[in-house]
Amino acid sequence: MERHGTPTPEDLADVAWHISTKSENGGGSCVEAGPLADGSGRVAVRHSHHPDGQVIVYTRAEWGAFIGGVKDGEFDFPSA
Repeated sequence: MERHGTPTPEDLADVAWHISTKSENGGGSCVEAGPLADGSGRVAVRHSHHPDGQVIVYTRAEWGAFIGGVKDGEFDFPSA
């Protein structure tokens, strides 16, 4: 995966963060994702319980590949 640099506070200021409705009521560790407002198509991802912590930024192509894999069941790991 290509490194896209650490997002600045300005990059993240206008991100419209989204959390899955499947996560909201679980009370567990959740992730939030949202597009950067700079028009680049990049998507930021962070831990919802640590909104001031580390953020990972993906290109639109990387995010699309991940979502495609989720929809195809590639991340349906067996439960322990």
